[in-house]
Amino acid sequence: MTALAAEFGTGQVFWSFVWLVLFFILIWLLIVVFADIFRSQDLSGWGKAGWTIFIIVFPYLGVFVYLVARGGKMHERAAQAAQAQDAPARAYVQSVAATTSPADQIARLADLRAQGAITDEEFQAGKAKALAAG
Repeated sequence: MTALAAEFGTGQVFWSFVWLVLFFILIWLLIVVFADIFRSQDLSGWGKAGWTIFIIVFPYLGVFVYLVARGGKMHERAAQAAQAQDAPARAYVQSVAATTSPADQIARLADLRAQGAITDEEFQAGKAKALAAG
């Protein structure tokens, strides 16, 4: 046991750590690139298959070539995917938040009338609509 500890020096621990970090960086890059390949709508099925095979056969080279060739728009595709996922949640929150009581709607209409933003006729029409909906 002590002989193994004596052979495994500080430099070897450092290089083992460097290789471990590089391995995790490669895994992270592969996940990001594969997600971008399959998220991309401007690539055909054959294009996606070609990039996938190229990256599987030559991982480092494939990732670097992909980042050079198509990396400029990766952020745009990620932002579009995030917006597509966020839109239904926002619509639901707005629909739930928009439900107010008739009294709140009438108070808001009264404030608008006091500010001169709406006329008395618009206030009466809005009040009737709020009472009918409530």
